[in-house]
Amino acid sequence: MSTPSASQPFPPPGLRRAVPGDLNALLRLENASFETDRISRRQFRYLLTRGRASTLVVEEEGVLLGYVLVLFSRATSVARLYSIAVAEQARGRGIGRWLVEAAERAAWEQDRAYLRLEIRRDNLASQTLFERAGYRRFGILSDYYEDHAEALRYEKAISPGLKPELKRVPFYEQTLDFTCGPSSLMMAMQALRPSLELSRTLELRVWRESTTIFMTSGHGGCGPLGLALAAHRRNFMVEVYVSDTGVLLVDSVRSPEKKEVMRLVHEDMLAEAEQRGIPVHYETLSIDDLQRRWDAGAVPLVLISSYRIYGEKFPHWVVITGFDEHFVYVHDPYVDYDDGESTLDSMDMPIQRDEFTRMVRYGRVGLQAVVLISEPREARLDG
Repeated sequence: MSTPSASQPFPPPGLRRAVPGDLNALLRLENASFETDRISRRQFRYLLTRGRASTLVVEEEGVLLGYVLVLFSRATSVARLYSIAVAEQARGRGIGRWLVEAAERAAWEQDRAYLRLEIRRDNLASQTLFERAGYRRFGILSDYYEDHAEALRYEKAISPGLKPELKRVPFYEQTLDFTCGPSSLMMAMQALRPSLELSRTLELRVWRESTTIFMTSGHGGCGPLGLALAAHRRNFMVEVYVSDTGVLLVDSVRSPEKKEVMRLVHEDMLAEAEQRGIPVHYETLSIDDLQRRWDAGAVPLVLISSYRIYGEKFPHWVVITGFDEHFVYVHDPYVDYDDGESTLDSMDMPIQRDEFTRMVRYGRVGLQAVVLISEPREARLDG
């Protein structure tokens, strides 16, 4: 992959990385530039000292003329251009273009292949700036800002020739800590059947139907059999691939009573799957296998270890949204607001293929589980 090309002399005079001593100047520029959704002093301090972020500024004769702030998601190849501002007296000098290029270079240095951002629909100047810099609009987020304004989603592949168009799978954010499986399934089902209405009621209904796992504390999670049955009851074709023939994740609990409950639920669901004719394969699928099934019309739900993304050891469901030569793309129904992220960061997350292979193994035994969701053949023929 090639590095970003410079469209103008770079770097400009006075471009440097921000330091904590810039905090007051950054706040003055922030408050002068934005009426809502301002970055606070506390947020700036965190991002300058501890956050996974890069803040770059342009300074002239001791005066801060502009800044750009880039956030880096864990374990994915996306960077997010979180904020950019240019002082009023410095506008029209190309500083905005310099800062955008600086953001791209910062992302490239962190091995990110894509840079994303959101822009207010009424901010025509920013839209023009980024569109001229090669960013493409690929979505809309309604009621995104504090004043309920819409955001336009933009993205640029820092290395050309990557990603395909990803328009097939809608996004739904899980509303509870334990509903990643139902939320991923809902996205897959609506991708195949756009008339399906996604709601919290459906999210909880699917969770009740598919819960199979007692965790060490809190609510139970959803295993592949439960999700497959929930989809089949709604007239979707499903297939299950698991690497373990036993009761899944039974080692996650210590109580003999909970182990027994998990065993009984597992056996009951396995019997229902057999009765319904749902194929259950005790084997794994490679990335190439998953891509072939995707190309044939299936939408895969994949169980991953959240440790590689969030640093916490728990099983987590995501839905695949596409492939290219370098990456697997997923919607992650969980949005890590505590880390300053938004739904933008959880949509079409590009994960390097080697990293994805490591991510789809959970626990000491390396459990792998995939649920393939498809429309019935007769529905596809009718369509």
